[in-house]
Formats: sequence, structure tokens, C-alpha cells
Amino acid sequence: QVQLVESGGGLVQARGSLRLSCAVSGRSFSSYAMGWFRSHPGKEREFVAAIRWSGGMTYYADSVKGRFTISRDNAKNTVYLQMNSLKPEDTAVYYCAAVKGTYTSGSYYQRTLYDYWGQGTQVTVSS
Repeated sequence: QVQLVESGGGLVQARGSLRLSCAVSGRSFSSYAMGWFRSHPGKEREFVAAIRWSGGMTYYADSVKGRFTISRDNAKNTVYLQMNSLKPEDTAVYYCAAVKGTYTSGSYYQRTLYDYWGQGTQVTVSS
């Protein structure tokens, strides 16, 4: 069983930065692709970023490209989301997700790909 626990959310002013962490329990973390999604009130969960198990390929939503960076530390079973130049529209609940294996590039953008999800962490960006 794989469990994911997000941390690092909070309140920040616009143009500020936050780093989210997702700690993963269970075996074979290094074989899992990891993703970050977010949910705005009343809207479906949307893709933010993903990283393949090897860490060699990353994927970003257009809305965060150039501002957010996803990374992973397989020795610590942790994936990170560094968020810079935050905007009020980045306010959302952020979720990390995991799926075992390697897939076509387009698959990582789909929330239906992922088998495991964390409980989410709130990020609020004030203007």
C-alpha cells in the first residue's frame, strides 16, 4: 500500500514562494511517477506538474511553466513542488499523486492515470 502526505502549504503574498513536499510511504518509490494537481473551489482537479520515476522528464501545465519546478529525491521518498512568483489564481488545494511505471508523455497530464492520492494541502495567495 502506498500512502502520500503533502505538507508545506500556507498563506503567502502574491509574487512570493512556497515549496510543497509529498512524502511517500511504501516500497519501490523510485519506480513511481509522481504528479501534482490542484483543485479550485467548484472546479475539477487540474494538472500542475509531473515527473517520471527516473526524474529525467518533467511536465508542466502552461499556467505554471517557468514559475513552478517539480523534483524528487528517491533516497528520501519525497517529491517537491517549488512554486515561485505566485499569483492569487494559484490559490487552491494541492494534491500529490503516484502511479507505478512509465507512460506516454500525454498520459501524465491525466488525473485518471494516477492510482494513489494524498489528502491535499491548502495554498492561499493574497493579492
